[in-house]
Amino acid sequence: MFKDYVSLTKPGIIFGNLIAAASGFFLAAKGNIDWFVLLIVLIGTTCIVACGCIINNYVDRDIDLKMSRTKNRALAQGRISVSSALTLSVVLGAIGFILLYLYTTVYTVLFGVIGILVYVGFYTLKYKRNSVYGTLVGSLSGACPPVMGYVAVSNGFDVGAAILLLTFCFWQIPHSYAIAICRFDDYKAADIPVLPVKYGVQTARYHMFVYIAAFAVAALLLVERGFVGNLYALVISLMSIYWIYLVKVGSKAQDEKVWGRKLFVFSIVMITVFSVLISVDYVDNGQVEVVSSVQPVSIAV
Repeated sequence: MFKDYVSLTKPGIIFGNLIAAASGFFLAAKGNIDWFVLLIVLIGTTCIVACGCIINNYVDRDIDLKMSRTKNRALAQGRISVSSALTLSVVLGAIGFILLYLYTTVYTVLFGVIGILVYVGFYTLKYKRNSVYGTLVGSLSGACPPVMGYVAVSNGFDVGAAILLLTFCFWQIPHSYAIAICRFDDYKAADIPVLPVKYGVQTARYHMFVYIAAFAVAALLLVERGFVGNLYALVISLMSIYWIYLVKVGSKAQDEKVWGRKLFVFSIVMITVFSVLISVDYVDNGQVEVVSSVQPVSIAV
């Protein structure tokens, strides 16, 4: 039973978001790390992401039964009651927002709110089942955790935060299309109108070219604006070129699902390397002052 409750929170998604949140924090901190604030950001992000994932499991329990990957989920199979799941979601969400409210900044709370509202209210409830643009809408929620980490330090939405938001939004789209390609049959069975299913894999491939190029440009803006160094620039440039190459060879792929799986795996590697590099190859120009954890942040209502 405990394992079922844990699975409701989608630990894999939480882990990825924690890496992103930490990288945003480290980029803004530039080595001047307040470990208490970082811990609060990670716990708060965990709780908020878990809250959204549980609600997503609740809403999607009918279509989960139609997909081989999700048909055995606890809510879909009735191993956990709806009331228990929703109670857990509310409790986790409350814990997350209270911690961020007390010990971080108003901007961190704001992007936490934006993230969960977009993921639950717009993506899960409105666009996922009804529009090919669901992936684009959902990309905004996926881009909030790194910004939450960043603004917990900077206490303001500056150009660095904006670049992080754009970079993660652009990354999310080819990543999601890759999932849809390697899980094509599942998405088709559940009648989810993702781009590869609705308009074909080749159309999705053309869109991937555009978004990967946009990702590369946005990512390299961190170099142009003096946030990161030359190692970051070299690695991200080479990996972006290879990512585009992988998309290009897809036109000759005999097994599109295998190709989609390769794209999915590489997208994970790409964003992980990006996150690590912005954490360690930062340029310390002394512009960011770390928010102190000595006293809770007061938020005017």
